[in-house]
Amino acid sequence: MPRTDTRDYLQLHLVVLAWGLTAILGKLILLTPVDVVLWRTSLAALGFALIAWRLGHRLTLSARSGASMLGVGVILGLHWILFFWSARLSTASVCLAAMPTAMLWCSLIEPLIDGSRRWRLSELAVGMIMVGAVWLIYEFEFRYWLGFSVAIAAAVLAAFFATLSKQQVAGNTHWSVIGVYQMAGAFLAALIARPLLEKGLLPALPDAASALWVVVLALVCTVAAYAGFMDVLRRVSVFTVNVVYNMEPVYGILLAALVFGQAEFMSGGFYLGAGIIIAIVLTLPWIRRWVEK
Repeated sequence: MPRTDTRDYLQLHLVVLAWGLTAILGKLILLTPVDVVLWRTSLAALGFALIAWRLGHRLTLSARSGASMLGVGVILGLHWILFFWSARLSTASVCLAAMPTAMLWCSLIEPLIDGSRRWRLSELAVGMIMVGAVWLIYEFEFRYWLGFSVAIAAAVLAAFFATLSKQQVAGNTHWSVIGVYQMAGAFLAALIARPLLEKGLLPALPDAASALWVVVLALVCTVAAYAGFMDVLRRVSVFTVNVVYNMEPVYGILLAALVFGQAEFMSGGFYLGAGIIIAIVLTLPWIRRWVEK
C-alpha cells in the first residue's frame, strides 16, 4: 500500500467536515429520520447517476456485483436511520460523539471480513483509547443514554459499511456507479423500514426551508463527500480513515454550538476527551510509521 501523503489527509478531513454537518442538518430538517434518509438517498442516487453519465460510465453491472453493492447500501441506509434517530433522541453532539467507536469496531471486523491480515495490537489499543475518550466526554451525560446507545449501533453499521466499501472500490467499478447502487440500496432499506416506523409508504414532503437543507445534505454531505471518501479509500487503510473520522464529533460539535447555541455546550470532560481524540488523529502518521517499521 502506498504511504498516505498530506493531500490524502487533507481530503479526508474535508470529507469528515462535511459529514460533521449531517447531524446538524438532520435536526434542522423538519422530517422524521426515515424520511430524511429517503429524500437524501433518492437525490444522491440521481446525483451519482448524472455524474456517471457525464463521465461516460455505464450503470449496468453483473447481477452479483449489483446485488453486493445494493446490500452494502442497505447497511448504509440503516446506519443513517439510526444516526438521525440518535440526534433526535439526544443532541447532535451526543450523536456525533459516539461515532469514533467505529474505529474499534472496524479493527475487530476488518480482519474477519478481509482475511488478509490479523488483528493488530496497536489498532486495538488506539481503539480502546478512543472509546475511553468518548466515555470520558459523556460520563456526566447519562440522561442521553438511549440516544448514545442508538448512535453506538449506528457506529457498528458504519464500520461494516467502511470495510465492505473498501473491497468494492478496490475493483474497476467507478465510484459514481458504486454510489448509484449503494444509494439505491440505502433508499430501499429506508423504504422498507418506513411502514414499520411511520404511517404510510411514501415520505412526507418537506417545507421550503427543509427542502433546501435536504439538497445540501444530499449533494454536499453525500455526493461530494462520498466521492472524496471513495477516492481516498483506494489509497489508505480503513483504520486510517476511521482515525481521521474521529474528528467528526469535534468538527460537528463546534458547528452545532455555532448553530444551536448553549444547548450544545458541553462539560469540561468533553474538552479533555476531544483533546485526546485530536492528539490521536494528529499523531497517526507517526504512530503508523513506528508500528510498521
